Amino acid sequence: MMNFNSLCNQYGKIFNENVEVKNGICSVSIARNLYVTIQGRPSKGELHAGFSFESLDFEGNALNLGEVVVLEEEIPEFTRQLVNKGFIISALHNHWLFTKPTILYIHFQSVEPPLTFAQKAAEALAVLK
Repeated sequence: MMNFNSLCNQYGKIFNENVEVKNGICSVSIARNLYVTIQGRPSKGELHAGFSFESLDFEGNALNLGEVVVLEEEIPEFTRQLVNKGFIISALHNHWLFTKPTILYIHFQSVEPPLTFAQKAAEALAVLK
């Protein structure tokens, strides 16, 4: 089995992003290029997709978590992609009130090899704007 840092770097390459390792968690954040206002004010700070893995076992499986901000019209196809790839969708909710357009956050998870999770999540992201 490869070492954690090497695995984490490969994970980031799948998303074409830099990784952060902290407290045994490998994470990647991807900015979504959306124009959103919250209470009439432009906001970019909350428009991201985040992916992480931790608790890697000796068989190469880890707890994999994803959180993605989605536009309301993206929900049906994106959730279909996630379910078809075998992910558990654990939440779909808003974080903020008075957003234009309406944005929601979808959380999903799996226990599997992190690179498998990353590849499937990256493929699912392709249906978003």
